[in-house]
Amino acid sequence: MHRAGFTDRQLHPSEQRELLKTGYGVVNLFNGTTATAAEVAPEEFVAGRRRLAAKIRRYRPKAIAFLGVGAYCHAFGLRNASIGPQPELFEGARVWVLPNPSGLNANYQLPDLVRLFRDLQSTSG
Repeated sequence: MHRAGFTDRQLHPSEQRELLKTGYGVVNLFNGTTATAAEVAPEEFVAGRRRLAAKIRRYRPKAIAFLGVGAYCHAFGLRNASIGPQPELFEGARVWVLPNPSGLNANYQLPDLVRLFRDLQSTSG
């Protein structure tokens, strides 16, 4: 997030809420540990979407970045989605889908992730 220009310094994971002060939220719909989104029941993603909707109404971020195309599709009942901005808003926030930064996702290395997050930051700010 820092390399992409969201913050003036690198935040520790425990400082996640500091990111909300910039007007952005990066979320996972499911907080469990799995190797892939396929291991999570679709209804768990839908439940996560409902919890997230309440948070968005409370904090009012400008944009929401979902990490993982599969998770996003499960949560919203979509067959597919592309990386980047989505056409719809969610609770008034712009929606982006970004690759899951998990080490298992070898298609996107750190420079690729930084570029995609920078695109989000520059077009949503």
